[in-house]
Amino acid sequence: MHKTSELITLSIVAGTKGYEKVVEAFTEASFNLDFEEISSDFLQFLPQAPARVLDAGSGVGQNSAALAKLGHSVVSVEPLNEFLQIAKSKYQGLDITWINDSLPRLNKVDVCAGLFDFVLIDGVWHHLSIEERRHCIRRLAEIVNIEGICAISLRNGPAGAGTHVFSTCNDELATYANEYGFQIVLLLENQSSKMQNKPNVIWSRVALKKVGS
Repeated sequence: MHKTSELITLSIVAGTKGYEKVVEAFTEASFNLDFEEISSDFLQFLPQAPARVLDAGSGVGQNSAALAKLGHSVVSVEPLNEFLQIAKSKYQGLDITWINDSLPRLNKVDVCAGLFDFVLIDGVWHHLSIEERRHCIRRLAEIVNIEGICAISLRNGPAGAGTHVFSTCNDELATYANEYGFQIVLLLENQSSKMQNKPNVIWSRVALKKVGS
C-alpha cells in the first residue's frame, strides 16, 4: 500500500541551509549510495519485518526506500521540500509516509498508528545544536517502543553542503541517552567517511536502545 501524507509548508529549517544550492549534485550522490554499505554497522539492529520505522532527515529518500523494500512500514521525515518532492517522485508504490517536518521536535510525526521500533538519523545530527540534540532525544523517548533502537551517525570535520553545523560529541549523546531512558548498545568511534573525497571527515555510529522504567 502506498501512503502519502499531506505536505505542510514550513519556514526554512536552519539545518537545511546550503543544501538548496546543491540539490542536483546532492541527489545524484545520494542515489549512488548503497544502504547496506553506509548503514552496515546498524543492520544488526534492524527489527524483523514488518516493523514501524522512522527515517528522520531522510534527504532524497534512498534509505527510506531501502527500509521499505525490506518489508518495513516507513515514516520518512525531511525538512527541505525540494528533496522530499524528489523522493516522492522516485520512490512511488512503497509503504512510505512522506512528511515535511524536522528534528528535533518532529511535530507532525503521528504515533496513532503505533510507536516506532527503529529510528534512523543518518548524517544530520551535526545540524542540531546542543540544546536541540537534548530535545531530540527526549522526543525520541516519547515515540520509540521499549527495546526499540535509535541508530544515529555523528559527523565531525569540515562542513559540506550544509552551512549550519556544530561539532558532535559521543559523551554528550550518552548523557542524553541515560537521562531519557536509552542504553548505548553500539558505539563506534573515529570511522573514516565511506564517501570519496572526504578524508578529513570522521564519523561515530551509535545505537541507542529504549529500556523500561
